[in-house]
Amino acid sequence: MPAIRFTELPDHARVWVFASDRPLLGDDARALLDEVDAFLAQWKAHGAPLRSAREWRDDRFLAIGVDPDAEQASGCSIDGMFRGLRELEQRLGTTLVAGGRVFYRDAAGAPQLAPRKELPSLAKRGALTSDTAVFDTSVTSVRDWRSHFEVRARDTWLAATVAQASQRSSPAATNSSSARNG
Repeated sequence: MPAIRFTELPDHARVWVFASDRPLLGDDARALLDEVDAFLAQWKAHGAPLRSAREWRDDRFLAIGVDPDAEQASGCSIDGMFRGLRELEQRLGTTLVAGGRVFYRDAAGAPQLAPRKELPSLAKRGALTSDTAVFDTSVTSVRDWRSHFEVRARDTWLAATVAQASQRSSPAATNSSSARNG
């Protein structure tokens, strides 16, 4: 069964989200999407075709979904998807399959990548605020991809990081710190 349009997947369909370390444009984006489309067209679980689709967003984010009403993806079929994407990483010179990364929109609206360890300094500099749009690459359903993939930092686990950084950089926090030390 060939891949379908992503809009045809039901809300409860399973989704995996992959994010590129860098924007993939032109030939790189075409190479990625052509390979993914070819994979989805022949993707099977225990010999049964998977009703699947992909969506590409903001030149960085790839969502691959499977309709569980037609057939469930198996461990082996999922491993095959990850293996194929890792091979593509090598050819494209990017990382698609990785953790410990946070994607957010900068002031100009472009998606940016930051390692988790850099988040407090981004928040302290004001590059990451409670209003900053962040991307939740851990969503697992098409419903969440459609409605909660891009949310404000205040609505995520990042809220605490932003609050702590703003408290440390506020004049009141600096003055009370100086008063204790002086």
